[in-house]
Amino acid sequence: MPALINGKTLATRLREELGQQVSRLRERHGITPGLAVILVGEDPASQVYVRNKATQACEAGMASFESRLANRVTQAELLELIKRLNRDPRVHGILVQLPLPSQVSQAQVIRAIAPDKDIDGFHPLNVGLMATGNPSLVPCTPLACLLLLKHQLGELSGRHAVVLGRSNIVGKPLASLLLREHCTVTVAHSRTDNLAALCRQADILVAAMGRPGLVRGDWIKPGATVIDVGINRVAEEGRTRLVGDVDFASASQVAGAITPVPGGVGPMTIACLLLNTLHAACRQHGVPVPDDILSRAWGDAATSPA
Repeated sequence: MPALINGKTLATRLREELGQQVSRLRERHGITPGLAVILVGEDPASQVYVRNKATQACEAGMASFESRLANRVTQAELLELIKRLNRDPRVHGILVQLPLPSQVSQAQVIRAIAPDKDIDGFHPLNVGLMATGNPSLVPCTPLACLLLLKHQLGELSGRHAVVLGRSNIVGKPLASLLLREHCTVTVAHSRTDNLAALCRQADILVAAMGRPGLVRGDWIKPGATVIDVGINRVAEEGRTRLVGDVDFASASQVAGAITPVPGGVGPMTIACLLLNTLHAACRQHGVPVPDDILSRAWGDAATSPA
């Protein structure tokens, strides 16, 4: 059986260390990191996700500010709320839960968030800084994937990483992060020829295409490390369950290490959101960003690329 990369356990340990860092920041500098989350509409999955973010922020000692808007909200109203949060000194990080209703331009909303409060790392300025190897706020899910890989494998230099998916949220930013770690990176997608053969070349395989069970065991190089970003709800025998983009049963017969779904990338994504909020608060107040958070939490040498 492969090594199970337990994102839930690692995220818990990281959040505990973040709580200690937040306490030190408050005691030494009088700063309490503040996270503002905006939820538009009443999608049940988004409501659960937002509630989890707020709960975990509070447990880490951060201030949590939540705004819930009706699905019929206008773009002007949403942009005005973001403008107020940009000016609010208590708020160090702003997150707008996606997707947004059709009458609102997602691109304009992302650009409206102040770059130094853009803890999702989606603002074009942060995207450009990350792509050119400069300090920036990094998208949370790609950051979670990278930290899980570094915890499992240590040095990533020279490894061939295949990323399935080219979205602006996961695939593209993760490719940039892996290149900064000196991996050889291939980005594949739905129009890639011989997708299975390409996957079999990967030392690191990241599945982020939103297609349940796409990657089977015979797609995986023996001993490869597999990161499953997919979160898909499928109906089975009268009930709904969560599955990833990787067929876990067959993949676990071949992979050297693999993330489960749920319990893999998801919990680490929220922990990385809190990590970004701490970084944003430190930078906005000119306080040095702690560089030993992960080594304190996990007892290893992995460091955040943010």
